[in-house]
Amino acid sequence: MAAEPQTQPQQLEERKEEAELKYLEFVQFATIQALMRCAILYSYAKERAGPLKPGVDTVEEAVKTVVAPVYHRFHLVPVEILKYADRKVADFDCHVPSNVKKVSSQARSVVSDVRRDGVSAFAKTVYSKYEPTAEQCAVSAWRRLNQLPVFPHVANAVLPKAAYCTEKYNEVVVSSAEKGYRVANYLPLVPTQKIAKVFGQN
Repeated sequence: MAAEPQTQPQQLEERKEEAELKYLEFVQFATIQALMRCAILYSYAKERAGPLKPGVDTVEEAVKTVVAPVYHRFHLVPVEILKYADRKVADFDCHVPSNVKKVSSQARSVVSDVRRDGVSAFAKTVYSKYEPTAEQCAVSAWRRLNQLPVFPHVANAVLPKAAYCTEKYNEVVVSSAEKGYRVANYLPLVPTQKIAKVFGQN
């Protein structure tokens, strides 16, 4: 009997590992997020149904009575299919080249970072990490394009108009944010001064 309690935690740990997805966890996460968003959207629409609300409630109850038995019988099927696919990916794993495995582990790392820190914190991290590289690539491409015979003439004709349009865009975003439009808080400003500085040096 003393050996039984020691094996019980091991069995629980094994069951927990079996329940967790190794490779396709992002699919489960994305599905849960999508379902949550749909539920929020549905409850929002239902609250604002106005005179149609009693009809919506009636239809909802009818759907629940028809779908509930089917749901209770088959609600674990998608999870089992996902587990099966995850096991098949694990079987396939021995045939995958190491560089693909590296990308896969990086993708899982990204998903866990997004889950932990949120999308905006992750985006800021990625932006700060890759911005210098992107600047170098843009400057290099600009130099090569300037070596073409027609490009400098086209650039001189287009750049003033592009600069004017970006300034107007920035002004609209700033004024919209000042007026209290929430969407404006999510729109990025074009860093025209930084762009001019980077390309002016080169």
